[in-house]
Amino acid sequence: MVRIEGLTKRYGAVQALRGVSFAVDRGEVVGLLGPNGAGKTTTMRILTGYLPATSGRVLVDGVDVAVDPLAVKRMVGYLPEFAPLYAEMLVHDYLHYAGAVHGMRKRERRRRIGDLTSLCGLTDVIHRPFRELSRGYKQRVGLAHALIADPDLLVLDEPTAGLDPNQIAEIRSIIRAAGERKAIVFSTHILSEAESTCERIVIIDRGTVVADGTATELTRSRSLEERFRELTAAGGAAKDGEPAPAGSAGARRRARRKLRT
Repeated sequence: MVRIEGLTKRYGAVQALRGVSFAVDRGEVVGLLGPNGAGKTTTMRILTGYLPATSGRVLVDGVDVAVDPLAVKRMVGYLPEFAPLYAEMLVHDYLHYAGAVHGMRKRERRRRIGDLTSLCGLTDVIHRPFRELSRGYKQRVGLAHALIADPDLLVLDEPTAGLDPNQIAEIRSIIRAAGERKAIVFSTHILSEAESTCERIVIIDRGTVVADGTATELTRSRSLEERFRELTAAGGAAKDGEPAPAGSAGARRRARRKLRT
């Protein structure tokens, strides 16, 4: 469903991504882990067509996001870390508006909003304005927005940031339900959440993929927290010698070698 190949991104003299590559299949939930500034959000913004890459490419169902970004955006539901909601707007009206932007007919919007009200647990707040909602409910509405057009790919940037344990569990159950037939990429700082929710985990450090595997593969000889700290605390995959060029075969070999140990 998704192929990211040799992705790089520069902001002036700063190189945010250094040859990032990974794939996501339909029906697979992939978690992006990494310290602050590792390149997770930049990767997701390029994947959704929000930012152009400096080099490399992103394919969504065979469509290159740089060649036909509108076609890719029609296949993607995106939840940024802070959902862009309108304080005075009612939840019901907002979801109708979001569906209309996607070109959905009124009858289709009604049916879809009914489904998402149940899936995302919005029954108690569907006719309330956003200014009255808790952070947890706002995130649920953001997820409903991302799902409104029934996209093939969901991209979720820190969907549980700032939520309490009960709210995290509720959002996690929504992600699992949606992931049964969609490709999902989401970033998180909560290692246990990635371990329990994702089929695969991709760890990024300093703009480079330093590990890519299942939770079982990554935790074969130690906990995920220990593995994460080992890979990111001192420069990740290139720390056992001179830093390899970003995205080089040497860097990838070192990442695979660390994953196996």
